Amino acid sequence: MMGGMAREETRTSMSTPIRRTPPGGPAAGDGAHPSPRAWAARLLMAGIVLAALNLRPAITSLGALLEEVRDGLGMSAGLAGLLTSVPPLCFAVFGITAPRLARRFGPAAVVCAGMAAIAAGLAIRPYAGGTAGFVAASALALMGIAVSNVLMPVIVKRHFPDRVGSMTGLYSMALALGTSTAAAVTVPMTDALGGSWRTGLAVWAGLAAAALLPWLPFVRQGRVAGTGAEKAAGTAPGAVAPGEAGAPAARPLLPITRSRTAWALAVFFGLQATAAYITMGWMAQIFRDAGVPAATAGLLLAVTMVMGVPLSFVIPRLATRLPRQGPIVVVLGVCGLAGYAGLYLAPAAGAWAWALLLGISNCAFPLALTMVGMRARTGAGVVRLSAFAQSTGYLISIPGPLLVGVLYQHSGGWGLPLALMAALMIPQTVVGVLAGRDRTVEDETAAR
Repeated sequence: MMGGMAREETRTSMSTPIRRTPPGGPAAGDGAHPSPRAWAARLLMAGIVLAALNLRPAITSLGALLEEVRDGLGMSAGLAGLLTSVPPLCFAVFGITAPRLARRFGPAAVVCAGMAAIAAGLAIRPYAGGTAGFVAASALALMGIAVSNVLMPVIVKRHFPDRVGSMTGLYSMALALGTSTAAAVTVPMTDALGGSWRTGLAVWAGLAAAALLPWLPFVRQGRVAGTGAEKAAGTAPGAVAPGEAGAPAARPLLPITRSRTAWALAVFFGLQATAAYITMGWMAQIFRDAGVPAATAGLLLAVTMVMGVPLSFVIPRLATRLPRQGPIVVVLGVCGLAGYAGLYLAPAAGAWAWALLLGISNCAFPLALTMVGMRARTGAGVVRLSAFAQSTGYLISIPGPLLVGVLYQHSGGWGLPLALMAALMIPQTVVGVLAGRDRTVEDETAAR
């Protein structure tokens, strides 16, 4: 274990020569004011955890009440499939703007604004009136999620460079906890609040509003809040420090599209996102169609999501201790194939087993986030790779949930949709193995 920690520290120390500086902390004189620096680091950690809790309830709360929302808004199954494709579309469109926004306003300010957008969108969408208003308000919330998705690995890399694996695991675990909690409690909470699906969806705006608070002190400091490391090094936000290894001063922007690893990681991210959003949007409906009660179906979806709580902490730490992450990718892929086969053969009889297997498979998400931090050596490289992999990946994932809805509507069953899900798991495993090779995008782009 100690040897693994040493390898992680060696890897992260190679990625940046700057020691972790809490936001707003002084560049020198670290021993003069230890309490404010420690306070800032803890507050930033709390902000990361609270933000991560809000990155999926907008989606899984809707999945748990999708049938009620369809009835209330008069949507067909195909239109509902389109609705489940809105999250990856928004993540692709808005996520690519995150690096530019972060350079201008600072990552902390952008994440804080993202939490505000989530709170507003979730509060408005149940009462917006009609499908168009519902989708527009959902897009506002998803815009906030998109920019926060991209900037989380960046904030971790800059402020916790010696703990990339453990911090990625922490916010991935919080993300999984928020995802599973929304799936598990949305239906019973809706019943307790009077049975209206509108109230059951709107209540999640309160969690997003609470996540604003830890970020406010950093927003006041502008770009310094998100780029304390750059300030200490005397570089502009988002730029590469002159002393970083492999960071040529004449090329401030990394030509990320020249990297085969970046493309492999983007496709892997996209295919795992396809599986995740199909699961979040449709798995509860699969169980309900098999005769499982609505509350139990929501609980099964929650079990799938809650598997990410412990595994999202374990997998990133394990991944940073391995030179190649391919074996982890293969294990997750096999679990996914087994889960889909079970849903086809005995959806109700083995429901709990299939929920567990798909929960393990969905942990490809924290693995992908960890590889973003590992496949780039510089802070600027992580920003570019995170934005490229997530935006491109979410673009790839857009058709999946929509196709599932169309196949379900036209076939009248889940055989064809499940066959599609299983078929997509095979290329996901292949590109995941390629993305897990021990190399960096800076080295690849320099060689090409």
